[in-house]
Amino acid sequence: MNAPPKLTAGNASAALLVLEDGRYLLQLRDDKPGIWYPGHWGCFGGAADPGEDAAATLRRELREELAIEFHNPEWFTRFVFGLRAMGSTECRRDYFVVPVTRDALAACVLGEGAAFCAFTAEIALRDLRLVPYDSFAIFLHSKRAEIG
Repeated sequence: MNAPPKLTAGNASAALLVLEDGRYLLQLRDDKPGIWYPGHWGCFGGAADPGEDAAATLRRELREELAIEFHNPEWFTRFVFGLRAMGSTECRRDYFVVPVTRDALAACVLGEGAAFCAFTAEIALRDLRLVPYDSFAIFLHSKRAEIG
């Protein structure tokens, strides 16, 4: 029997893509081994290339995954994962808020993943099988007025 592919950890960026009506545009991840959380819904984004800053990573990933361009993402939060106990490294996941107009949504072309769809935070958090750290980012963003 073949061993499953090893997961690799590294710095990454993700987008809280917020539509004009407040819904979040999410990606249904491919259901294949070797990726983090296959078959889950989550934020668009991905791993940083060596030397690439978080905003540049996000711009590149959104170009690759949805064929959209934007210039000044609004940084929202960063999660840091200490994975040294598992033989890996410490890595970060930066989240940015990216407003998406109706026209920009209509121009999106899925370049990675199985599907994309927009959900309210309430429905996403209650009904979807979400990537856990993306779930927490959506929760924080949707409750930001109540936190602090």
